[in-house]
Amino acid sequence: MLASFLITFREALEAALIIGIIAAYVAKIGRKDLNRYIYTGIIGAVIASIGVALVFKLVYGELQGTAEQLFEGAAALAAAVVLTYMIFWMAQNSKQIKGEVQEKIDLSISKGQTMGIAALSFIAVFREGVETVLFLGTLAIQSPFDTLLGFAAGLGVVVFMSFVMFKGMHSLDVTKFFKYTSILLILFSAGLIATAVGEFNEVGIIPPVIEHVWDLNPPQNPDGSYPLLHENGLIGGGLSSLIGYHAAPSLTMALSYIGYWIIIGVFVYRSFKVQEKVR
Repeated sequence: MLASFLITFREALEAALIIGIIAAYVAKIGRKDLNRYIYTGIIGAVIASIGVALVFKLVYGELQGTAEQLFEGAAALAAAVVLTYMIFWMAQNSKQIKGEVQEKIDLSISKGQTMGIAALSFIAVFREGVETVLFLGTLAIQSPFDTLLGFAAGLGVVVFMSFVMFKGMHSLDVTKFFKYTSILLILFSAGLIATAVGEFNEVGIIPPVIEHVWDLNPPQNPDGSYPLLHENGLIGGGLSSLIGYHAAPSLTMALSYIGYWIIIGVFVYRSFKVQEKVR
């Protein structure tokens, strides 16, 4: 639930920030008549995102055995790739987002292509919608109900924050927001990579080399409950969903997790350092 909450919060807030920039700039230049194009883009993106979610559920529901494991591994890997690209892009462009959006709006208006405003709104929301479906889809495979609760909570918080921000009661440093949340997303994405490698271990595509580097999955307690660090335990289960914690990983799983975290973490750290220097 916590993992789905954080992912939904991050993705929905990112979309809300872009839409907020569009709406604020349109109001600033005295063209509130263009708001209908913003709404058109948002509604279209939400419908399209729901369609993607239905397709994901339909495809996964028809799979069994090895095909199911391959799909889960491929979905986790695809989510990690998309998430990594998003982290890279935000680390390098967080300072320029506002200016780029305003430039695109000016270009659409100058050419008389007001539907470009709808397209810009559509892309901003649909991109985050697809990413959310992809990320939450991998979580929902493990715990559908908790994932749904986290999604609803994350979306509700963003709706409230958007109302507050758009009323001018709160300002958000976009660069700092993406910097700090990127740390959590790197951990989450590293977990997706390890999960994908684990699934590929099961079907024989990637050898485990060592089956279990360590094993923190002790037997169940006498009352039937799981120890805290067990993958189904209170702490272990939460860490598993949030950062891809595995109590008994193979060597290739452990190396992929640690390697991803170090390589991507260093890159993102350096990118945000550059962003701070150009302030």
